[in-house]
Amino acid sequence: MQRIYLGFGIGMQEMIVIFLIVLLLFGAKKIPELARGIGKGMGEFKKAKTEFEREINMGEEEGKREWDRVSKEREKQSDSSSQD
Repeated sequence: MQRIYLGFGIGMQEMIVIFLIVLLLFGAKKIPELARGIGKGMGEFKKAKTEFEREINMGEEEGKREWDRVSKEREKQSDSSSQD
């Protein structure tokens, strides 16, 4: 018989046992509330991750622009000093 693994090495039988324990602990009425809370938390996490990545990319672009500006200024200074 072939075992089906859902992730993290957990099979279907283990998932059923975990679900039954959660059902016993929280009751059928609380599970949708928990699922909504987990969904909202995941959404907030994804939004924060996207915002963080955007900030990192903006900082990288700003650093490149500053590097290019300083490089051009140094080139101009070296050109003007070599002409003198």
